Parts: sequence; structure tokens; C-alpha cells
Amino acid sequence: MPIHTNSTYSLHNWMVHRAVLSNGLTVLTVENPAADIVSARLFVRVGRLYESPEQSGISHLLTAVLTKGTQRLSSQAIAERVESVGANLGADAATDYSVLSLKTVATDFENILGLSAEILRSPSFPTPEVELERRLVLQGIRSMQEQPFPIAQKHLQQAMYQTHPYAVSSLGKAETVAGLQAQDLALHHATYFRPDNVVVSIAGRIEPTKAIALVDQYFGDWQVPTQADGNPICLLLRSRPRVIAQPQQVLTSQESHQAIVMLGYLAASVKDSDYAALKLLSTYLGSGLSSRLFVELREKRGLAYEVSGFYPTRLDPSQFIVYIGTAPENTAIALAGLQQEVERLSKVLLEPDEIQSTKNKLLGQYALGKQTNTQIAHILGWYETLGLGIEFDQQFQQQVSMVSADQAQQVAQAYFNAPYISIVGPQTL
Repeated sequence: MPIHTNSTYSLHNWMVHRAVLSNGLTVLTVENPAADIVSARLFVRVGRLYESPEQSGISHLLTAVLTKGTQRLSSQAIAERVESVGANLGADAATDYSVLSLKTVATDFENILGLSAEILRSPSFPTPEVELERRLVLQGIRSMQEQPFPIAQKHLQQAMYQTHPYAVSSLGKAETVAGLQAQDLALHHATYFRPDNVVVSIAGRIEPTKAIALVDQYFGDWQVPTQADGNPICLLLRSRPRVIAQPQQVLTSQESHQAIVMLGYLAASVKDSDYAALKLLSTYLGSGLSSRLFVELREKRGLAYEVSGFYPTRLDPSQFIVYIGTAPENTAIALAGLQQEVERLSKVLLEPDEIQSTKNKLLGQYALGKQTNTQIAHILGWYETLGLGIEFDQQFQQQVSMVSADQAQQVAQAYFNAPYISIVGPQTL
């Protein structure tokens, strides 16, 4: 049974119950009886961040094959069991984690949770399935090499992160993916898929005590491997390369009807005190039709087919990106426009109504992102997996609300200096 129980946290009108099993597996559960649905996310602390250069893309390939067979069940048997009750089950790998997701009606939750436990703990990685998924991944990599936006993003990531794992797409590199075999996936799974790297997050029509008991029933006997060096995740995080700022410009010639201009700035990780202010600035600049970039560069100046920005949540240093798709003959002026708008944040204080409306937008979007059982299970499990704790939900909202115009300007001055630049399109510069 769990070694820590009855730990609770208030989320809106719900209580989050947290337990840690004796093998180190963490369970989060929220009872929401509004609909006869239960969603769960089974997070594993392994993703692109934890990959070696020689096995780039292994997390994505592993999760693509994870549901294709266990030591006891074939791919078809798994699919039939899921479809027979109308459930959803799938796996994916992200930058800082991997996840097995499920959704079902409450009466079938135990059945599908038991199946998910078997999939997570004892996948078989059938060679034919590995070969099929590997071909699909390689096709995806080739497809990305033909599209302007992925090309611009790829080159920007490589320039910003050099030898750090974030330099590579989650799909990996063609040369490394081509060499991955079933035995590589099995070894990767045996090394990193262990209970003390797992967070199970559940939301829906199920009592917390029952949810925790079911997780303990299917995962409680999962033993932590005995390794002299301890958890290999900790070793990887200590040995990963540092990210060193070396701003540069990368031009890629490609005949197309539009040019992609992308600016990148190394930015704070999610655990940094500047995270909330950077999220606010990203929302102000590039989120939606009312964003500064959209209004100034598309509506007023007619420079953009598309224009936006993003600032991903990352465990290691993240990247603050703005980009524009424009007519090739407007490449130079679009680049200047992007730089001007970013640099303006360091020179001009946001007006009170600007910063308040941006806070309202950001917090509104955040609230809409945790309405369903699936969304709640995901965001709470994600925070726990990143080591932020479920309290981060409230902390983040409070931090956003407290960002002042002076603080936003100071953060802009700290991060938005010389940009990395990636341009893809006909040679017009």
C-alpha cells in the first residue's frame, strides 16, 4: 500500500489526492462525478531530454510501438480489448517525458487500467511492428525536410542548442532512427521505465481511495531495479551538455511562394523565477488575432501570411520564438519588423491596459486548458513529472497576476538581446 496518503490540494472545487507507493510510483487523483468518464495519464520521466546523441529519437519510436504487443497480448488483442468497451488508449513521447493515455467510462476503468499496466510494464516490441513504425518515422523526418517552417525550426534549434538533446526534433535524426532495433527499445525500456520514474494521474468519476487502491493493485508489485549508481535519470541530467549562447544567422535557400523568418532567444526553464513573465510576454506578442505581432505586422503593414510566437515549457533552458511567413520580396523588412517588436519590449513599458488584458488572456487560456477530466489529469501529472508539484497550478496563476510592467521590461532586457535567426525561402537577402 502507499507510504504517503491523504495529501490533498485544492483545485477549484475539487481536491487533488496524492499518494506515493512503496516502490516510489506517484499517484494523483481528482474525483469529478460530473460525467461518467475517467481519464488517466501514465507519465514516465524519459523523453528527448534524456536521449544520447547515438539514440536520438528512441523515445518517440518506443512509445509508437509500446501499445503494439506485450509478453502476453498481441497488437490485435490489445486493440480488440480497447475497442470492445469504446475506450481510448495511446502513447506519445514529448521533450521532457513520455506518456500512456487512457479514457473510458467509469465501469471499464479497472479493465483498461490493468491493460495499461501490462503495456507499460511488459511491452514485447515485436520486430515487424518496430520496422513498420521506424519506416513511418523516417517518412515523417523526410517530410519535415521539405516544408519551410519545420526546416526553419530545425535549423534554429540546432543553432541554439548545439550538442544538447533539445537541438533535435522529437522524431530524432534519420541516421540514428534507421539504426534502432527492437533490442535497443527493450534495453531503453528496462533502464528507464521503472516505478520511481512514473506518475499516474487520474481524473473522473472515481473515488480517490479506490483509484489509489487500483493503481497499487496493478503497479504496487513493480520492483525498482537495483543499480549501484541509482536512478539513471539523475545521472543523465547531471551529465547533459550545457547550453551556451552563441547567436547566429542561418539562411536556407528553398524555392517557395513564401519565406519563413524565425527569431529565437534562449529563455528560462519552467523552474526559473522569470517563467511567468516570459509566458506573459509571449502571449502579448504572439498569441491570437489581438496579439501585438498580428496587429502590427499583418493587419497594419500587410507583411504576414502568418505571424505568431511561442515559449515552450521546458525543464532545461527553453526558447522564446517569434516567426513570420511572408512574401519572399518582403523577407528583409519582415525580419526588421520582428526584431523591432521584440526589442520594443526592452525599451517601452507596457501600458496598464495592455498588461492587464494580456494577463486576462493568458489566465483565461490557462483556465480553459483544464476543463475536462483529460485536461486535468494531464496538467497535474505533467507538473508532478517535471518536479514542480501540484501546487504549481496555483503558484503559476499568482505569479502571472503579480507581473508588473517594470518586471516585464526587466525580463525582456535580460533575455532579448542578440537573436538567433533562421530564414528559409528564395535567396532575397
